[in-house]
Amino acid sequence: MTVEVNGASREVALDNRTTLLDALREHLDLTGAKKGCDHGQCGSCTVLLDGRRVKSCLVFAVTVDGRSVVTVEGLAGPDELSPLQAAFIAHDAFQCGYCTPGQLCSARGMLDEVSRGWPSAVTGDLNTPVELTDAEIRERMAGNLCRCAAYPHIVAAVRETAASS
Repeated sequence: MTVEVNGASREVALDNRTTLLDALREHLDLTGAKKGCDHGQCGSCTVLLDGRRVKSCLVFAVTVDGRSVVTVEGLAGPDELSPLQAAFIAHDAFQCGYCTPGQLCSARGMLDEVSRGWPSAVTGDLNTPVELTDAEIRERMAGNLCRCAAYPHIVAAVRETAASS
């Protein structure tokens, strides 16, 4: 199969039972996405598939043939951080760092959803642009768990990034 990963076309031969997470980590040497629960519950494996957030442990790699995947390694250029990554550092939005790649990919996807005007379960008025409140950020990031409970710092980093966009 051929897949675009972080802007580069990659060809890989895989067993049809291989998850996207295992393909990224074991066959493409992209170890940013973490294997946490392997059941789609923790979000540490979150990547962007065609610009949308997915839990890569739940996606068979063969289903992404010809599609585009962005991992945490592809969020910024080789010598600089993305504004979101810089905000995570500035707000100490990570403790042990295990969930950070998934949090970053999820936050990037969430910010893109907000820019498209997509509502969440807590969006109050569906006829006006989404206001990115703390409650809105928490709801949208609910699929990503942090064992160290850095949630207030993550919310602050996402809020800062959204405000500067």
